[in-house]
Amino acid sequence: MNIKNHIALLLVFFSILGSTAQAKKYAVRTVAFYNFENLFDTINNPNNDDEWLPKGLQRWTSEKYKQKLENLSTVLMQIGTNDMQKEAPTLIGGCEIENRGVLEDLVKNPNMAKNDYGIVHFDSPDKRGIDVALLYQKKHFKPTSFINIPLIIYRGNSNEKEKEKEKEKETEEEKSDKDKIEIAVDRRVYTRDILLVTGFLDGEEINVMVNHWPSRSGGEKKSSPFREAAGRLARKVMDSVYKVNPNAKIILMGDLNDGSYNKSVKVGVGAKLKKSEVQKFGVYNPFEQMAKDGNATLFYRDSGDIFDQIMVSESLIKEDHSTYQYWKAGVYNKPFMIEKFGKYAGYPLRHSQNEIGYSDHFPVYVYLVKEFK
Repeated sequence: MNIKNHIALLLVFFSILGSTAQAKKYAVRTVAFYNFENLFDTINNPNNDDEWLPKGLQRWTSEKYKQKLENLSTVLMQIGTNDMQKEAPTLIGGCEIENRGVLEDLVKNPNMAKNDYGIVHFDSPDKRGIDVALLYQKKHFKPTSFINIPLIIYRGNSNEKEKEKEKEKETEEEKSDKDKIEIAVDRRVYTRDILLVTGFLDGEEINVMVNHWPSRSGGEKKSSPFREAAGRLARKVMDSVYKVNPNAKIILMGDLNDGSYNKSVKVGVGAKLKKSEVQKFGVYNPFEQMAKDGNATLFYRDSGDIFDQIMVSESLIKEDHSTYQYWKAGVYNKPFMIEKFGKYAGYPLRHSQNEIGYSDHFPVYVYLVKEFK
């Protein structure tokens, strides 16, 4: 989105707030999510990282790793910035991260160091050895608790009728006490955990969920039950937060490997297209309309889609701006991040044997705004 459009949107926003809007001042915080695409270091460890070693398939050297950090940090510090919003993102969710060490290297990069980012990260059991994490500007966000919630799913050929019989034998109490979501019973699929971080954004409590749902490996239809399970688990996590605080503010972000129209998002999470459709404890997904408008965060066989999404709870779409509220969303896709030539022209500029790009995804962001009294 160009500067003129940003200015026009700001003017519209101020006019909505009333005739005295220009005399008002607002705090604007950017919340972003980015799939870092294989952020691996060059150190051999027990995880499945052989491809990302100096003698591995990618010939991943220290020089390439440093360039990857430079490229990612350049993008991260620009997400959501314009003539009106100078500050880098306050909160950054990320995925495809090998370990905490690569995040420490990232936030120490000169592009990011001045903003003094903290890190929330847990190792996950994912078979590729990749995790999710949250970076936060320490001057604006103070985490008070964080937890990783495992998505326990199974792959197999178990007889569906037998599984239904077993379910019928369960009491209601047994069903409600289950901590895992099973879609088969033979072999566990090890995937990423959901990261839940609670903290204070400029003194205001907020909850952030960082997700990287199971891939479409094996085909969209065959793998869909895994992402549907992830959607249900995400909804369950949100409900658990609401039990503690019915007015909780929740941000759900991640690479969902599904679009806003898929069952995992529409039914599992219960996300809505329009703010007017969102009821108490509901979820608003601004990226559904963005997808309808032709925006994309990734491409596959020349077809674009938005798998990277940020959703907000009903408590973040109120008219009262005395506390932080959602304003608007965007996909950050500047020309330097886009492939310019060949059959992948227009795609995100990613890593190849000949060039260290940025990522195979474009990052997404939302603005939260609060009126100064």
